[in-house]
Amino acid sequence: MSIFLLLVEDNFDLAATVVQYLELEGMTCDHAASGEAGLNMALENDYDVMVLDIMLPRLDGLEVCEALRNKGMDTPVLMLTARDTIDDKVAGFDSGTDDYLVKPFEMAELIARIRALARRKSGQAKILKALDLTMIIDAKQSFRGERELSLTPTGWMLLETFVRAFPSVVNKDKLLQAVWGDELPETDSLKVHLHKLRKEINRESQVLHTITGQGYVLREDR
Repeated sequence: MSIFLLLVEDNFDLAATVVQYLELEGMTCDHAASGEAGLNMALENDYDVMVLDIMLPRLDGLEVCEALRNKGMDTPVLMLTARDTIDDKVAGFDSGTDDYLVKPFEMAELIARIRALARRKSGQAKILKALDLTMIIDAKQSFRGERELSLTPTGWMLLETFVRAFPSVVNKDKLLQAVWGDELPETDSLKVHLHKLRKEINRESQVLHTITGQGYVLREDR
């Protein structure tokens, strides 16, 4: 698996060591030495993972991570820091980080964590987008273009599952797990809620499609 990542670290000696090690592991690594530069690079490129130091000039790592999440970025973020208190870690997770590694660290552990993060999108984004659908997580608002959607709590969870998975197909089992967990609903419940969701989001044009034998997908009407 080829991994393209961004390291934001103002200690040039440490950054050079990390970049060299990552490249020996077959990863492609960009480096930024300030929070402001890291934020700009993250917005301009499609990284698989970001590795952020907390103590950075101009913008610290927490501010960078929060800014990215507020813009809807779902790139997984690993925070590197010398701070190791519970409060520090909570602050990191509150800003939208996905994992936390305290300095000094072993390179092998850094590699393992990067590879684990690269296999998934972050669940920390505060704004989700797919096609012309937008979901503002904290405010529990959703839109199709400029039109605000009227969704039931179950409809919200279904749409969030589709938007987070976009552009991939989502099968029935994943939808059931996302909404009801291990407590399976009555036979027709999923079908009924999907019908309501389709009716609400497909007014302008059809964006939620059934893929026979596979599941459901968000896709522009063709």
